[in-house]
Amino acid sequence: MITPSEPSRTLLLLSDDGRVNRADEREALVSHLWQEHMRAPFPAGPAGAERAGIDLVLLDADIAGCVSSWRNNGGSLDGERHRILHRRITDLERILPLLGATEDPPYWRRLHQLAHLVSEAGPRSAE
Repeated sequence: MITPSEPSRTLLLLSDDGRVNRADEREALVSHLWQEHMRAPFPAGPAGAERAGIDLVLLDADIAGCVSSWRNNGGSLDGERHRILHRRITDLERILPLLGATEDPPYWRRLHQLAHLVSEAGPRSAE
């Protein structure tokens, strides 16, 4: 089951026949996390900083762009954005252990969760 970042809340959507609709569940959770992310200010500590050679502003912007595209395209990404997202997930996984308390780790964990949810949906097939 996919759960939001708040431990007390669980999003679960059922289809008309009572079964879990995974695509709807994923879209609802991405929407919830995206709204949280958009309300959160970018952490003041990392502005203009790099960790492990990764520019944190660009990391945030690249992932946010992919999530936004996924949402605007009905839950799908083209192959190029899917590759960018996977590369940026790897970058995010490198920097997460390096972040201090002043760098707002929950902000970055939420971004990581968003990136994973979107990447797990897979790329759109070539038409």
